[in-house]
Amino acid sequence: MKQIFELEGDYIELYKLLKLVGIAGSGGMAKAMIADGEVQVDDAVELRKRCKVQKGQVVSCGKEEIEIVTQGGR
Repeated sequence: MKQIFELEGDYIELYKLLKLVGIAGSGGMAKAMIADGEVQVDDAVELRKRCKVQKGQVVSCGKEEIEIVTQGGR
C-alpha cells in the first residue's frame, strides 16, 4: 500500500516516520524493525534508526511504501 507523507521541516528521522504513519506501534518497535533490516530507503536496506529521510525519498517496509513530499506539494 502506498502512502504520502508531508514533511513539516527539512527531514524526519526514520524511526519516527514509521511510528507516525502507523507501520510501527511504538518507537521501540520501529527501531527493532530497522535493526532487523526490514526497512528500505530508496531500495536500499537502511540500518540507521535516526537516518534523516528527506523530500523525494521513498521508504518501504514489507508491502508498505511511503513517498516523502513537502507540505502542499511534491
